[in-house]
Amino acid sequence: MKSYTLKREIVAENEYDLIVAGGGPGGTAAAVCAARLGAKVLLLEAMGCLGGMGTSGLVTAFDPMADGNRALVGGFMQEVVETMYSRGFLAPQVTTDYWRKKYHCWTPYSAEGLKLILDEYTAKAGVEVRFFTKVIDADFNSSDRSVKGVIIHNIEGYSFVPAKTFIDATGDAVLAKICGVDCREAGHDGAAPPMPPTLCSLCSFIDWDRYDSKEGKSQQKMMEKAILDGHFSHKDKHLPGMFKTGPHSAMLNGGHVFGMDALNNRSLSAGMVKGRQLAQEYMSFYRKYVPGFENMEHMTTASLMGVRESRRIVGEYELNIKDYLARRQFPDQIGIFNKFVDIHVKNDSEEEYKRFCEEMSKSGRLGYGECFGIPYRILVPKGWKNLWVAGRCNSSDEQVHGSIRVMPAAAMMGQAAGTAAVQSVSTGQTACSLDTSALTGTLRKNGAILE
Repeated sequence: MKSYTLKREIVAENEYDLIVAGGGPGGTAAAVCAARLGAKVLLLEAMGCLGGMGTSGLVTAFDPMADGNRALVGGFMQEVVETMYSRGFLAPQVTTDYWRKKYHCWTPYSAEGLKLILDEYTAKAGVEVRFFTKVIDADFNSSDRSVKGVIIHNIEGYSFVPAKTFIDATGDAVLAKICGVDCREAGHDGAAPPMPPTLCSLCSFIDWDRYDSKEGKSQQKMMEKAILDGHFSHKDKHLPGMFKTGPHSAMLNGGHVFGMDALNNRSLSAGMVKGRQLAQEYMSFYRKYVPGFENMEHMTTASLMGVRESRRIVGEYELNIKDYLARRQFPDQIGIFNKFVDIHVKNDSEEEYKRFCEEMSKSGRLGYGECFGIPYRILVPKGWKNLWVAGRCNSSDEQVHGSIRVMPAAAMMGQAAGTAAVQSVSTGQTACSLDTSALTGTLRKNGAILE
């Protein structure tokens, strides 16, 4: 491959206490929680709103947050959900038990409502937010394992921004990779292929009163009938489904874009095109096969591909399936969780669908009242002093990643990383040698639920 050397002088900005790359649930939680503790925070987001997959990706349903008896997810994430409920931004069927008690229960919501709430939270906390801004390079010391600053790009061009601490909440470990952090990349260098992504949609004019999943008219059964009828261009039986978000509206999470590599721009670009094509197949399926959807209108597909797996750091610890199955608790844990191991089908074969069903129903599911711990160490690239990650680029194996890659877990990681960054600035402790008893104490004071 040919190379080109770019040389130019760019603006150097004033220093921040913390720079957060990525404004999804993990990044926003990190920025707000750090700012509330007194830090000067800059939050960088490539899209035009905060929320990541929960807004730009239209994945408008929070994953399970309780164990059947009690809430597992507290802190910033619980605060967001409670606020959205009080403001009428959750789906009409939702009660407080959805996130405070129910077992494996999703909480659908309005994407626009989440955007507004996160705008309000960042403004009130004093976080400086820059939309349409990406980290494209960094000034780092690989031998010292520390970061000095990042080079960003937006409509104003390039600038260099120094900071004392940094959090990579890009989902794809973009900043960590730039700095030379060791990473595992799904589908690369002999690794298992990644879970396929989905381009989600919003729909309206649905008659929910006519849809009855209890009388053999469930989405899944109709899906399998449509496949036998040759309705689809694939034989993918795995349908996450249509989530009711309003009296006559829904979010569709359906249509796996098989073979897409989220770390390859050409593949990602082609995937967006394929995702829009698949959305049309699913729209016609619902109108033809599922009662109550005959007059459904397709409002839009997401502007952000629903990537489930791409790049994960090699951290101070790798959370693994043995930890999950042992319901292991850790002295440095920053959250507890119990979502099942959700590794989507990787192709449309019958064997792969059988694997998915068996994994969900048996080895990949914890019972009522059970949970496992999420340790702080999976947020720290091994040996690094002032760099953390939050969200799906954490240090975990493929199976546990299938559980904790979702929004509630990402928000807990973000709150922990933001809190750790402030502790590091105030005490001089490094990310890889932080006093985690002090960290967990601060998290508890701010609503985190820890065993």
